[in-house]
Amino acid sequence: MTNISRTEIQKREASELPSVSNHLSKLLENKKPAVFLDYDGCLTPIVKQPEMAVLSPDMRDVLAKLAAVCPVAIVSGRDRQNVQQLVQLDNLYYAGSHGFDISGPDGMHSEPGGAAEILPILDAVDKILKDELKEVHGALVERKRYAIAVHFRNVADEQVTIVEQVVDAVLSRFPQLKKGLGKKIYELKPNLAWHKGEAVLWLLDTLHLNKPEVVPIYIGDDITDEDAFASLQEIGVGILVGAHENKTAASYSLQDVEEVKVFLQKLTELVKSDQEA
Repeated sequence: MTNISRTEIQKREASELPSVSNHLSKLLENKKPAVFLDYDGCLTPIVKQPEMAVLSPDMRDVLAKLAAVCPVAIVSGRDRQNVQQLVQLDNLYYAGSHGFDISGPDGMHSEPGGAAEILPILDAVDKILKDELKEVHGALVERKRYAIAVHFRNVADEQVTIVEQVVDAVLSRFPQLKKGLGKKIYELKPNLAWHKGEAVLWLLDTLHLNKPEVVPIYIGDDITDEDAFASLQEIGVGILVGAHENKTAASYSLQDVEEVKVFLQKLTELVKSDQEA
């Protein structure tokens, strides 16, 4: 796989990023895009409860039209089956659980991260967390196939520390897991060298897209998307939606879900015009 060392990664404040809307033609430069997108915060707004993040018919139509002219993958921390049911498009690729579970058209399916043996540990930790956080109002423990998300968006500010202390205490007992950070989420994931960036690189290799005439474009909004931005920094384009509290390895920005939709529409039109030329 093509990658760059962590010491070479360039990071900036989100406010320093130029809008990608003004650089669309420059991105392609006679190349074909391969588009990778996070789900929450990119295709749907961030909501209080995960099940409320329903894809709009307009966005689904935009994705379908884009997937008709270039490869499109959804790379999410959600379970693959969950995000697949939310999107409901058969011609897309889906990388769930931060890339531990990947599927695509024509029966493609792989679990390339090597985390299957950790499933019993996740089962045990899920029960422990639900028991220890049951008295913290607003805390939500969401079990995914290869991760456990502890949501504290609806927890009172003075109790957020309690949530983190519980998570850290559990992690100290299970070194097979590590803590990931997101927007109002602590995530317990397999302590393996696998993440969204590795998943994107795996897809590029598997789909034979790792070649000079293809430009990978990754669109994400969260800290978990930084691995993908970093992995593509020298071979593709990272686009940050909105901002998070850390510096970013993305090269460009979009402000919100509506801007993502407009960008994808313009990208589709540009690819179609190139194909027809």
